[in-house]
Amino acid sequence: MQPSEKFTRIALLLLAAIVLLLLAGISVGVSQISPLHVLKIVVHALNPEWVVQEWRDSQAVIILELRAPRTVLAMLTGAGLAVCGGALQAATRNPLTDPFLLGVSSGASLGAVFVISHLGLALGAYTLPLFSFFGGLLSFLLLLLLLRNPANQRPDRLVLAGVAISFILMAATNWLIYWGDQRAAQSIVFWMLGSLGRARWDLLPIPSVLIIGGIILLICHARNLNALMMGQESAAALGIPVNRVRIEVLLLATLVSSLIVSLTGTIGFVGLVVPHIVRSIVGGDNRLLLPLSALFGAAFVMLIDIIARVMLAPQELPIGIITGAVGGSYFCYLLARRE
Repeated sequence: MQPSEKFTRIALLLLAAIVLLLLAGISVGVSQISPLHVLKIVVHALNPEWVVQEWRDSQAVIILELRAPRTVLAMLTGAGLAVCGGALQAATRNPLTDPFLLGVSSGASLGAVFVISHLGLALGAYTLPLFSFFGGLLSFLLLLLLLRNPANQRPDRLVLAGVAISFILMAATNWLIYWGDQRAAQSIVFWMLGSLGRARWDLLPIPSVLIIGGIILLICHARNLNALMMGQESAAALGIPVNRVRIEVLLLATLVSSLIVSLTGTIGFVGLVVPHIVRSIVGGDNRLLLPLSALFGAAFVMLIDIIARVMLAPQELPIGIITGAVGGSYFCYLLARRE
């Protein structure tokens, strides 16, 4: 089978899975609503003349104001983290790299916790995403400082640098929690475990546009990332501006990951697990890997969100706990395989 044919078939399967998970994600919850009613409610919201209302108003509120934005955020989260992970693994030539391990998530958490515990929404609803990005940018700048030493540009040293930065920023985050408003500490801890419960239509438009734009730009770097995977010297010989491409990829990954963290809290290891699974199916060509990672990541987080909602119903299990357990186990598996 030609790679293009394989790509098309897998993409169609993933799109079908996303549609099914979309219906399931909106239907499943404390209040069970059939997929048929979900479709009718959505169609009625688009044009009331197309469908006669035969459901309670409370059901429409649950579908349109609670579960629909949550499912959209799950898709954005999975697609964004997966593409960032795949791009970072190619840019650093290290298969164990993802935004969580490079300290981006910790930096974004630092900015968000500062807003929650000390600043408040001084700049309106987008205060949290803005400061979350600044925190992610801080981790990015610290990483660049360490990368000034050529010895630290080796793939293994890069991950170690990211882990070190992550610990430092997490220490600063914990300090903010300790010295901040203790009434907000519980909500901060729950937020740091990762949850899609903050999804609201009024918070999604601008972050969604930036996340989708960042994903598209990372996918546009696929050819350059393929060259970087051959080695720094080989990429330079092909006319690729190695340092510029690497910094652009790191900056885009920082932007996308920080925005996601500002909306969901810390959801780790999605960027590690998903690209590896996709790579085992279609190979390492980033022109195929990154788009399929976006689709697979969206489906993966949507599925995990459904599990998180039904596992301890009517309570909601933080999604970061499940992704951490799955991703951490897979990370150990990858380390055990390496010689």
